[in-house]
Amino acid sequence: MSTTGTTRVEVRRGAYHDSVTLMRVSRSLAERPDVAEAMAAMGTDLNREMFGRMGFQVPADAGPGDLVVAVRTARGAPDRALDDALRALDELLSRPAEAGAGGAEEPARTAAAAARRIDAGLALLSVPGPQVFAEAMDALDAGLNVMVFSDNVPVEQEIALKEAAARRGLIVMGPDCGTAVVGGAGLGFANAVRPGPVGVVAASGTGAQQVMCLLDAAGVGVSHVLGVGGRDLSPQVSGRSALAALAALDDDPATELIVVVSKPPGPRVAGLIREAARRLDTPVVFALPAPGEDDLTAAVERALAALGRPVPRWPRWPAPQPPVPPGRALRGLFVGGTLRDEADAIVRGLLPGGAGHALLDFGDDAYTRGRAHPMIDPTLRLAAVAEHAADPACGVLLLDVVLGYGAEPDPAAALAPALAAARADRADLAVVVSLCGTPGDPQGRDRQAAALREAGASVFASNAEAVRHAVGLLHGLGEGVPDE
Repeated sequence: MSTTGTTRVEVRRGAYHDSVTLMRVSRSLAERPDVAEAMAAMGTDLNREMFGRMGFQVPADAGPGDLVVAVRTARGAPDRALDDALRALDELLSRPAEAGAGGAEEPARTAAAAARRIDAGLALLSVPGPQVFAEAMDALDAGLNVMVFSDNVPVEQEIALKEAAARRGLIVMGPDCGTAVVGGAGLGFANAVRPGPVGVVAASGTGAQQVMCLLDAAGVGVSHVLGVGGRDLSPQVSGRSALAALAALDDDPATELIVVVSKPPGPRVAGLIREAARRLDTPVVFALPAPGEDDLTAAVERALAALGRPVPRWPRWPAPQPPVPPGRALRGLFVGGTLRDEADAIVRGLLPGGAGHALLDFGDDAYTRGRAHPMIDPTLRLAAVAEHAADPACGVLLLDVVLGYGAEPDPAAALAPALAAARADRADLAVVVSLCGTPGDPQGRDRQAAALREAGASVFASNAEAVRHAVGLLHGLGEGVPDE
C-alpha cells in the first residue's frame, strides 16, 4: 500500500491521438478512485506547460508528435493502482480502432473516397490544421462544398481554397468554422434551434450561436447558418466566402432576412460586404460587435423588428451579488472570441482604461494548439478562474458558457463548483455568466442556468446584458448600467 502516491510519466514516440479523445481519456483516468491526477496529451509547448503546473516532469526530448502520459496515484492507493490505470488508458485509446473490426467495410481514407460511397454535397473536415489543405482540395475536386473545422491553417492556404471553390461554384466554410446549420442539420457547435426565415452568414462561430439562440428565445428560427471562418472578413481574405454565402442565401426561397455576424472586419472589407448586401433582394442586418456598431443583441432586435416580430425580455437568472469595493477590476474569461470582442466594445465605452480590466479569449489559436477548444476541454479556463478569483484586485468575474451539440456535455458540472469555491474564499467577489444556448440543447440551458445561479452567479441569455450588468456592479449598480 502506497502512503504518498506514485507518479509515472511516459513518452510514446509518434503515437498521435486527437485532442478531444485525449481530453476524454484524461478525464476518465482522473475519475478512477485510486488516481489523484492524470493527463494524456501530445507533447506541445502548451501541454508541457500544463503538465508542469500539475507537478509532472516531462522529458525534454518529448515533442508535439509524441504522446505524453502522466499519472499520479492517490495517497493510500494499492501498489498495483498505477499499472491498472495505464492498462485502462491503453484500453480507452484502443476503442476507436476496435470499432471497425469484424469484417466491416474498409473505411474511406479521403473525403473524395467517402463522397463516392454516398450522395453527399458537403464535407466536414476536422484534422490537424497543417494537414487539412490537401483534404479540402480533394473534397472540392469531388464537387463537395467544404466546412473546415480545423484551425491553425495558414492564411495563404485559406485564400487558395476559397479561390478554388469559387472556380467550381462551391463554398468553403472556414477554416476555423466551428458552427453551421445546413438544411436543418447542425454542424460543429450548433445549437438546437427551430427552422425559420432567418439566414445567417457568420465569420464567427459563437457570434452565430448567440444570434440563433436569441432568435430561438424570441420564437424565430433559422433557414441556414453558413459559417465562413473567423478570418474571412480580414483584409487578406477579403470576404470571399461571405460574398458566396450572401448570394446563396439570397437565392434561397426559405430565407426572408439575412444577418451577417463577424468579429470586427477590416474597414475596406466591411464596405465591400455592405455594398454587396445592398444589391440583394433579401434584406440584410449586420451584427459586427465593435465601437459604434450594434451589439449582437441589438442586431437581433433589429432583425425581429424587420420581420414584424415582438422583442421579448431576454431570459435571465439573477443571483444576489455582494457590493464591489471601489477601484476593483473586471476580469472576463471567455471561450467565445466574438463574445469577448463584444464585451470589449461595450466595456471600452463604459469603463476607463488602465484600471486592471482584462478580457481573455481561451478559444484563441494560442490556447488551442495541441488541445481541444475550451468549449470541449475547460481545463485552462478553470485554472484561470481560480487564479483571478484569488487576485484581490478582481472585483467581478465575467464568463461565457456556450452550449450546443459539440460542446462539453455538462459545463456547469465543473464550472459551478469552481465558482462556488471562488465565492466562498472571496465574500466581495461578484460573478456574472453569459449563457448561450436553448432549452433544446443537449446540456439543457435552464438546468445549466440553475446550477450556475446556485453557485452564486447571475446568469443572462444575452451576452451584451451580462456585460452591462457586470460593469454596473463595478459602479455599485445592482442592475447594471442601463441601455441608452
